[in-house]
Amino acid sequence: MQFRPCIDIHNGKVKQIVGSSLKDRNNEAVENFVSEQGAADFAKRYQKDGIKGGHIILLNAADSEYYEATKQQAVEALRAYPQGLQIGGGITAENAPYYIEKGASHVIVTSYVFKDGKINYENLDKLVVAVGKEHVVLDLSCRYLKDGYYIVTDRWQKFTTEKVSLELLDKLSQYCDEFLIHAVDVEGKQSGIQTELVALLGEWGKLPITYAGGVHDYADLEQIKALGHDRLNVTIGSALDLFGGKLKYKEVLEFVKPK
Repeated sequence: MQFRPCIDIHNGKVKQIVGSSLKDRNNEAVENFVSEQGAADFAKRYQKDGIKGGHIILLNAADSEYYEATKQQAVEALRAYPQGLQIGGGITAENAPYYIEKGASHVIVTSYVFKDGKINYENLDKLVVAVGKEHVVLDLSCRYLKDGYYIVTDRWQKFTTEKVSLELLDKLSQYCDEFLIHAVDVEGKQSGIQTELVALLGEWGKLPITYAGGVHDYADLEQIKALGHDRLNVTIGSALDLFGGKLKYKEVLEFVKPK
């Protein structure tokens, strides 16, 4: 298990929000924490501590009045920690090379690939051609519906018909270097992890997978390690003391160190 940090940016500020509350209308979101520090400050901290593979997420839509301020914060973080961070939020084959050029190790993609409720292989191929499989992280962030966890797009508001499964991971693994999976129903709520999803992801183990959502104490980290067969990486947002939570950042780093 590795700790993968996050820098979520909304309305030009580093924030932690309740994931399911994010709306394009009026740039709305239920906020857990708003930082006085810029994204570059967090990037420098992660670089100092030698943590790679964290993700920057632009939470504003491209037509938002705040998009340029959010994008500027993201670019400053990439410049502060070249090749140390991944970036997602509105990524397409057209703009992906820009972010790689600015210093991102990977681009993180959901809505561009999962169009109209299903996988758009044409866009997926374009993305791989644009930046290479080795620079792609596929975000399979999902919500529970009836019989399993289904991928959601467009700031996590729209369900697709694609169910997270071992078969889907196998199919998509030929197009990416890693997977990022937010458990959206518990994202930002500090209410505990989605154990069924963690156990499912832990069965696979062929590429790195980062799980995010619901972590609020060390028991949750123990569960991720056990249910995930020590194969999953973890992101902690609102529960971390960097973002106003109770889990100590330094203690988390010690926790995930190989014993």
